[in-house]
Amino acid sequence: MTNDINDTKNTNEKNKSSKSNEQIAVQVSFVGILFNIILTAFKLSAGIIAGSMAMVSDAVHSMSDILGGAIVLVGIKLSNKKSDKEHPYGHERFECVVAIILAAILAATGFVIGYGGAKNIFSGDYQSLAIPGLLALIAAVVSIAVKEGLFWYTKIFAKKINSTALMAGAWHHRSDALSSVGSFVGILGARLGFPILDSAACIIICVFIVKAAYNIFMDAIGKMTDRTASDETIEEIREAIQNQGDFKIDQLKTRLFGDKIYVDIEISADGNLSLNQTHDIAENIHDAVEKVNPRVKHCMVHVNPQEH
Repeated sequence: MTNDINDTKNTNEKNKSSKSNEQIAVQVSFVGILFNIILTAFKLSAGIIAGSMAMVSDAVHSMSDILGGAIVLVGIKLSNKKSDKEHPYGHERFECVVAIILAAILAATGFVIGYGGAKNIFSGDYQSLAIPGLLALIAAVVSIAVKEGLFWYTKIFAKKINSTALMAGAWHHRSDALSSVGSFVGILGARLGFPILDSAACIIICVFIVKAAYNIFMDAIGKMTDRTASDETIEEIREAIQNQGDFKIDQLKTRLFGDKIYVDIEISADGNLSLNQTHDIAENIHDAVEKVNPRVKHCMVHVNPQEH
């Protein structure tokens, strides 16, 4: 007997929670976009005035953050749409699609920056390279502080609402902070008499950006290909089932659906129980699993007759 319990009892609560999560994500994304616009203008101006290729590259990276923030906002809006005829299971995977697009933008930005730095290094004409001004060094310090602050701010809320797209945005901020560290080292080295270090910093920035893009991409792919939930989550669900009675768990499967979890459970119960009794068992297990982990969007409980 299969008891597929619809979430009608908790629909209102979940809708309110989803709306609240969407509001949080939108607010965090707007804050990030605003700071990135200000920071990009400052870094680009400083890079041009101070004659620092590393700082101009860093500014380009911040420009990609603005685009990335806009993409994240679109993804959040799409993923929070209610189920419809074309998407009866919901739209959560749109967040993963957005994260993949963001990863592609990050990787492309990184390679362009890396190419510019490598071109200068392999040209061999180091004497003609400009020595960056003090303003570029100041811009690097400001960028590190602001972007690291945005990383932690975004990461905290991404974990709170378990948003893949928002977490991708957080790591985008961190990659920008790390690239600014590379800029700082390169600019400082150039000002100390090693102008080639300004271009070398571009290579360092490229590596950090591409690494962040790879991590974002792999996380999104895992969530789009029905990867199982973590061992801790599975054990948490298993314990919730066992707390409902001395049932033998025949099968317990989980899969990630965007930021949500789908759970399929098979248990064995006394075959002499009535239909109502087995229904109650399945319903109790369903409710316990949803209660122990709010990320569970769908829980199917199948009850098999126990073999004596």
